[in-house]
Amino acid sequence: MLYGLHAVREALKAGSRPLQRLLVIRTDKQFADLVQLARSLHVPVHVQPSASLDRLVPDGRHQGIVAFAAAKAYQTEESILARAVERNEPPLLVILDGVEDPHNLGAVIRTAEGAGVHGVFIPERRAAGLTSVVAKVSAGAIDHMPVARVTNTSRLIESLKAAGVWVYGVEPSASKLYTDVDLRGPVGLVFGGEGTGIRPGLLQHCDERIRIPMRGQVQSLNVSASAAVLLFEAARQRGLSTKS
Repeated sequence: MLYGLHAVREALKAGSRPLQRLLVIRTDKQFADLVQLARSLHVPVHVQPSASLDRLVPDGRHQGIVAFAAAKAYQTEESILARAVERNEPPLLVILDGVEDPHNLGAVIRTAEGAGVHGVFIPERRAAGLTSVVAKVSAGAIDHMPVARVTNTSRLIESLKAAGVWVYGVEPSASKLYTDVDLRGPVGLVFGGEGTGIRPGLLQHCDERIRIPMRGQVQSLNVSASAAVLLFEAARQRGLSTKS
């Protein structure tokens, strides 16, 4: 299930997974473009009272629109690397270690899509998956960003390294600053989960460790904020400002 204007709109536009039906509280100007798009794709549209949508979305943040969709398909390491090849770009990858909060995962996916990341890797266990909350928080970016679910993150990192990807672990105690590294080549950035950071065993597989300098008393940023800092630095180095 998807809910919220952005999440539903991007799912319709992306066409990456079929939508079974669309529920809206009305078909006036606010929803007209989405209703028209849904009908053009032969998605049944039903007008429902807001109370019905409230029962489907317990937190009530549906913005008057809910869609029933097929589950988002997970990608593979090979398909994500192939995406970079198709774009004739060096891979820019995000590897998450134990991010359990779906709001953080959604925010990271939204940032990753905006920064031109080719794919996001998440663990199969002890981590948030691609839920309706993630779709809502990502503002629909989930339907444009390939996400792979892996059983062994250490093995993934070694596989990426064998493919020529340089893997950085982002953690507060690193000696090198993120501004002192070249992020223009094939790069994987590893971010740790809430409160725990990157597991020590996983850090050992990273080629290098980097940190974001902090001036206050708090020694680290939220994972989604850290991802935004690093990914848009990578985008800057790769010439994001020259692209529309």
